[in-house]
Amino acid sequence: MSGRDLFRQPRRVRRGAALTLVFAGVLVAGAATGSLPGTGRADPSGRGTAVAPSGTAVRDTDVRGAAAEAMADGKSPTEAAERAVSRSGDRWGAVYSQDEYREFQEALDGQYTGVGLWARRERDGRIEVTGVQPGSPAADAGIRGGDRLRSVDGSTVDGRPVTEVVSLLRGDAEDAPAGTAVTLGLQRGARTWTESLRRARLSTDSVTVRKLPDGVTVIKVAAFTKGSGGTLRAAVRHAPAGSGIVLDLRGNSGGLVTEATAAASAFLDGGLVATYDVDGAQRVLHAAPGGDTGRPLVALVDGGTMSAAEMLTGALQDRGRAVVIGSRTFGKGSIQMPTRLPDGSVAELTVGHYRTPSGHAVDGRGITPDLEAGQDALRRAETVLTGLGDPSQHR
Repeated sequence: MSGRDLFRQPRRVRRGAALTLVFAGVLVAGAATGSLPGTGRADPSGRGTAVAPSGTAVRDTDVRGAAAEAMADGKSPTEAAERAVSRSGDRWGAVYSQDEYREFQEALDGQYTGVGLWARRERDGRIEVTGVQPGSPAADAGIRGGDRLRSVDGSTVDGRPVTEVVSLLRGDAEDAPAGTAVTLGLQRGARTWTESLRRARLSTDSVTVRKLPDGVTVIKVAAFTKGSGGTLRAAVRHAPAGSGIVLDLRGNSGGLVTEATAAASAFLDGGLVATYDVDGAQRVLHAAPGGDTGRPLVALVDGGTMSAAEMLTGALQDRGRAVVIGSRTFGKGSIQMPTRLPDGSVAELTVGHYRTPSGHAVDGRGITPDLEAGQDALRRAETVLTGLGDPSQHR
């Protein structure tokens, strides 16, 4: 699994609740449009009950009521909402302060506070820097890909999930704004040293494109932030005619469902992308017509491929449009909706789940690739592309 210090965890998680990532919880159009229940604006995706894995449920009205009662008693509305969500057992439910939710939205715009590192966990549990954003604090300090990250602010990171390491790099949204210091323990070969960096406001390109010597175009989508779907479609249009494409979704923790649907539209000529339910009512997502169906396509996935990225993978796999290579995806197929609380904080509550075009439920199961692969996934993708025929008959 790999990650970048673009992602962060909500306050409730840092108090010991279940893991939640900033992008993993945003699937429905309400988040994409900024429409929040209770704000007086139209909510295109509906409101309803957050259904937890245990079968318990928490309604947005219950959470708002708990927050309002706490405010009337002179207590913290945010903490009251956190308790209500925590008691529900909603694994992906989370509560954000105003500042945290603002950073949440900025992250979806492709902006974040961090040091500019990509990292992954190796088989032996070590955390390796896989890339450094140009012009970032990490780049200015001379950190480079291949360096080992040993600690963050004195806390050893070996064996930790990359998501936790990323959270340490990012820090608390309220206590670690741009300009705050973070100390990294690093190793390069036999040399070990510490580097004190100051977090900065950074912008990131969620979609990057590179050409391989054999003519294959590799399109890496780090997250489905605003505009990423259109950027991906443009990359496909500009790829050399007839060349194969590798769509790299490894480490993609999801994002906006509207952008993932737009990404599907780059490779499909209309048709079903996914179905999902909100408060028991089924909805459908369709690709736009006119996608490029005439070139070979391979999608790379791993255990860090989550949420909207899994939705896209499932659509391409079920529709016969791509060969999926890598390892089983994370299995986050639930849908969250935002609820504004009286003090301006926001609760993200699970309202339903989505399925792939063939009816496969992703939540808790993930997507099984067509071909298992590890570190050699890209090489195997190139081999597969050479043997793929014209997929234009797939719709």
